[in-house]
Amino acid sequence: MALASRIGRAGKVGQGRCGAVTESTGERWMVAAKCRTTDPDTLFVEGAAQNQVKALCGGCPVRTVCLAHALDHRIEHGVWGGMTERERRALLRRRPLVTSWRRLLATAQAEYERTADAERTEAS
Repeated sequence: MALASRIGRAGKVGQGRCGAVTESTGERWMVAAKCRTTDPDTLFVEGAAQNQVKALCGGCPVRTVCLAHALDHRIEHGVWGGMTERERRALLRRRPLVTSWRRLLATAQAEYERTADAERTEAS
């Protein structure tokens, strides 16, 4: 069963479970996720097993959007965007005034890419 379908059955955002993440909810990024065909039971683990799940997020083209989704919707369980629930809670505590993680992370990513492009140009 597809990840979006399985996650959609997990519960509602804000109730201690992750919410429905499907194309019908406007979250089209899910179809590009590396984990989209992964059994969701492997994404919602505890302890040391989370490190293996985090490794799956490496190189995912939608990692930043995935993380922003989890932060914006206060998703409490599972690994999202390469961060565990504990790591996300700590980040939310450190940055309580952020109103849109999606906007903040997109801006940071764009700035990083501009800087990297400028450095590559200078090196040429």
